[in-house]
Amino acid sequence: MEGRPDLVAIDHDDYHAEHVGRTPDGRQFILTNPFDPALGDNPGCEFVALYVFDAAGQLIQAKIDSFGPRGSNDDARRRKYAERLASLGDASFERVEVAPFGIERFGLEFGLIARAPEDEDDEWAVEMQPGNYMAFFEPWDSGEYDT
Repeated sequence: MEGRPDLVAIDHDDYHAEHVGRTPDGRQFILTNPFDPALGDNPGCEFVALYVFDAAGQLIQAKIDSFGPRGSNDDARRRKYAERLASLGDASFERVEVAPFGIERFGLEFGLIARAPEDEDDEWAVEMQPGNYMAFFEPWDSGEYDT
């Protein structure tokens, strides 16, 4: 078992990794829609997140916008997503290799969060949070994720 990864590869696809790639100046990016699930008294929340990394995969910027419970501000969320996408210029959508990271916003942890094994039969994972909608496992350079 390799342990905690230095970098995780994410291949461009037509699902959660539709908008991953590189800017014209070589920076890497992930534009995505994290969410805090509605559970119990928590109404949940939808977000737009643009994570920008240097060419070596280190996070250099995170822009995260909150849009409240699912369905409450869909038009505003779509507009912000389109605005963030346009801000990348003539970006190419392709494989990225980025370091796990975590930042706190709106009382939640956002990012590609490395999760250590909980017991000897468990394995390292890296999860896109909040929402855990993309989960990565060894080999870290596969570019593939589980949902």
